[in-house]
Amino acid sequence: MANYKITLLKGDGIGPEIVNQAVKVLDKAAEKFDFTVEYDEALLGGCAIDATGVPLPEETVAKCKASDSVILGAVGGPKWDNQPGNNRPEAGLLGIRGALGLFANLRPSVIFGPLKSASPIKDEIIGDNMDIMIVRELTGGIYFGERGRDDDSAWDTEKYSVAEVERIARVAFDMAMKRNKKLTSVDKANVLESSRLWRQTVINVSKDYPEVELNHMYVDNCAMQLVRNPKQFDVIVTSNIFGDILSDEASMIAGSIGMLASASLSGGKLGLYEPIHGSAPDIAGKGIANPLATILSVAMMLRYSLAQPEAAEAIEAAVAKVLETDRTPDIYEEGLNKVSCEEMGDLVCAQL
Repeated sequence: MANYKITLLKGDGIGPEIVNQAVKVLDKAAEKFDFTVEYDEALLGGCAIDATGVPLPEETVAKCKASDSVILGAVGGPKWDNQPGNNRPEAGLLGIRGALGLFANLRPSVIFGPLKSASPIKDEIIGDNMDIMIVRELTGGIYFGERGRDDDSAWDTEKYSVAEVERIARVAFDMAMKRNKKLTSVDKANVLESSRLWRQTVINVSKDYPEVELNHMYVDNCAMQLVRNPKQFDVIVTSNIFGDILSDEASMIAGSIGMLASASLSGGKLGLYEPIHGSAPDIAGKGIANPLATILSVAMMLRYSLAQPEAAEAIEAAVAKVLETDRTPDIYEEGLNKVSCEEMGDLVCAQL
């Protein structure tokens, strides 16, 4: 029987609430599919600042490196807004990505059938469904480049190496091979030198994937096309900052940011799995948070890090079934059952 060691980074705001429900679902999946899970908790973000003075303690890095995978809730909140930039909760998030070598961020944007009416995009544009995978480079670019500030100016540097672009491009091409063999690389090569390097490197890598249809798109056009005709996309690969923006846009096309999971992967099996939404401190402790994005992140973990694809599919199917009749307040529709965060976790477990 397989046994997995999982580190839990519950974080701030609604983080503990949603992670607790995801753990409940993971335990149920383990029971059904005959594997076991051991958990260890560590601090990241604002709670880490409160306890240790820093957003990413060394102990947290060590625990994560010793585990098979990591589940993260959410970090941040106005309580820590006065911290210096290098000691804000978000610095802990960037730090753990760098420390674990998590260079590839997978952000699926999927419309569940029962939630189709929640999308702001017309039915005739969406069609029967929408299923886009955004592959975002996560440890390079402007978020990690040289930066500075003086009395009257500030600067942040966008820099990529060939090696950084090659490895994220291969992740995207491999993903495209498992899907519909179509890849869109997004850049700003008409303006940025870093984007010109990005485009040429992706073209070079494409020679190893002759079955994949590759096309290129400027980021501003891509933002427009996601709204105009999202069905044209299957896998999108792009830089750190462009991926950050486009994946949030795609999340709203899907109907609710509270439904979307993400995976941050290294070259090996270790990954960090988290919902793409924030810590929502205004609703923390009220029992109304939507845990489904975190539960779906667990499904991604089972698929990409733990080699349990059947368990992943079962969780996704259970979520889709529950959504037919039950909703948390953020996705509630008249005539359905309005349920709490904990009740939603229980319902998914029952479907499993």
